[in-house]
Amino acid sequence: MHYQTPQRLQAVICDWAGTLVDFGSFAPTQIFVEAFAELGVAISLEEARGPMGMGKWDHIRTLCNQPAIAERFAEAVGHAPTDSDVTALYERFMPLQIAKIADHSAVIPGALDTLAMLRAQGLKIGSCSGYPLVVMEKVVALAGANGLQVDHVVATDEVPNGRPHPSQALANVIALGVSDVAACVKVDDTTPGILEGRSAGMWTVALTCSGNALGLTFDQYQALSEVECQAAHERVAAEFASSQPHYCIETIAELPKVIEAIHSRLQQGERP
Repeated sequence: MHYQTPQRLQAVICDWAGTLVDFGSFAPTQIFVEAFAELGVAISLEEARGPMGMGKWDHIRTLCNQPAIAERFAEAVGHAPTDSDVTALYERFMPLQIAKIADHSAVIPGALDTLAMLRAQGLKIGSCSGYPLVVMEKVVALAGANGLQVDHVVATDEVPNGRPHPSQALANVIALGVSDVAACVKVDDTTPGILEGRSAGMWTVALTCSGNALGLTFDQYQALSEVECQAAHERVAAEFASSQPHYCIETIAELPKVIEAIHSRLQQGERP
């Protein structure tokens, strides 16, 4: 037997918030602010967005490791944040997140048409998220009510290590019966999500305008002039540079043209 580079893609693995639903990725960020506020610790939306894409416990730990936030925490609570404090914050975060997830559950414009086009080409649709399973169950149910369905979902607490580790992406490969990671595309709006796909040996597509990095609502995004939109795209693409995505596009609506380009590269013998 001889190895042969796949000629076509078999699966697309998508992130959720900021990729398929919740334009601007507001559901998780606002809740981080509220959870910290319950302890008397003020953090900004911008600070909350920093580690987005990681599992939520790791996200909170990363926030607490930032010197400015750690100092505010110590002033409010009386000591530097420990892992026990992180767990307590996580336990505050979860019910708030579950209660508010419906407020930011709208499907991102273009997502339904894109998934329909991918399926028409015979591609399977996997997915993963920084949300734990208890939140993902609600996210998936709300999306389904809005007409969005995927073939598989992997929550961050269903694998030994969340992003940027490749575990969630690879769990999709196994569940979907994909024969080669080079026949997969990971689509995400965060650096940890792109690193996840890269570490899994997949093609990667970073979304610059629909997710966490830009942090605008869909209406705010639409109100940008062509010049402003291009500048925003270029700025966020530069932020993604360290994770080395293969492609940067504004939203998932542009994904079909990227799929065509990847098919051409595969047929020329290229791998991710």
